[in-house]
Amino acid sequence: MAWNEPGGNRNDNDPWGSGGRRGNDQGPPDLDEALRKGLDKLNKLLGGKKGGSNGGGSGGDGSSSGFGALLAILGILIVGYVIYQSFYTVDEQERAVVLRFGKYHTTENPGLRFKVPIIDDVTKVRVTNVRTAESEGQMLTQDENLVSVDLQVQYRVENARDYVLNVRDSNQALAFATDSALRHEVGSAGLDEVLTEGRAALAINVEQRLQSFLEKYGTGLQIVKVNVESTQPPSEVQEAFREVQRAKEDEQRLVEEAETYRNKVVPEARGRAQRLIEEANAYKQEVTERAKGETARFVQLLNVYKDAPVVTRDRMYLDTMQKVFSSTSKVLVDTESSNNLMYLPLDRLAGSSKSSSSDSSTSDYSGSNTDIQKLTDQVLDEIRQRNNSSSVRRGR
Repeated sequence: MAWNEPGGNRNDNDPWGSGGRRGNDQGPPDLDEALRKGLDKLNKLLGGKKGGSNGGGSGGDGSSSGFGALLAILGILIVGYVIYQSFYTVDEQERAVVLRFGKYHTTENPGLRFKVPIIDDVTKVRVTNVRTAESEGQMLTQDENLVSVDLQVQYRVENARDYVLNVRDSNQALAFATDSALRHEVGSAGLDEVLTEGRAALAINVEQRLQSFLEKYGTGLQIVKVNVESTQPPSEVQEAFREVQRAKEDEQRLVEEAETYRNKVVPEARGRAQRLIEEANAYKQEVTERAKGETARFVQLLNVYKDAPVVTRDRMYLDTMQKVFSSTSKVLVDTESSNNLMYLPLDRLAGSSKSSSSDSSTSDYSGSNTDIQKLTDQVLDEIRQRNNSSSVRRGR
């Protein structure tokens, strides 16, 4: 007969267990039973008594054992939380400021650290990161002109204790100090200085003054660098300022061109001046040496003149006349028979002799000697005629 056949017979092979034997049931255990067993084991471990499964007091013993187990679990959780809260880690980029009962206790370096739970309060601060703050605004310069300045400040935390305890909001204190330092420095400079070449000096001055402010306030911040991003006049007058800037650039360009010209001309002038100085020194040396030579020659000539004055005087006379008439075509003859000097126009005589021999331009050395002889004869004839005429005049 089938297992599900109706009738009074019981089917022990029912796969769902209906109508079968309950002792061989392999279904899941009862949840309440499993919880009760677990509480009994925990109670036994904690020294409690195991609750009975029969009798009138079984309900009260189960409640007391369950309450004790909950207390045990709660105690374990509390102890674990306390242990967890007692240790903390400080990163390499951080410093930990420890307050005990609200009062500063210590500053911890990187590593695994211990604290007293609830009593100690730990604040971690990053001290290696470089942070950035920006400031901008319009302010008056020393010459009462309005200028807009954009500033960027790079800073980091130098003292974690001061950063946490001295100032409630260090970043806001930095912003106020930056604005104060910037307005002080801009108000002490002129507009041209702020807009042009004075920007680098402005950044340095603001950095120094800002650092002094932060040290006085005790903020624990260290300024790394201050950058002046831009300095410009208000938008209403920017075009006029651009014209002024272009004029200044033209001025600078002309000055540079003048400097270039000066650098070119001055060395040349110095070279010429040095050359003239060297020539003057050479001329001075030459004149001095010639004078010394003339002096020595004059002294020697004086000694000779003392020994033979007549001969020396005639020789000096002849040398002087030769030097004077060596570069002229005229000849003066001094005769003893007359007090007058004879003038011979050799240039005319030479011209006449040249005209007579112009047709023989290719004459040789013998022809030249002939011309010289003719010229000599003419000179002698002229001398004889003048001597004769002078003797006739004396006879009369």
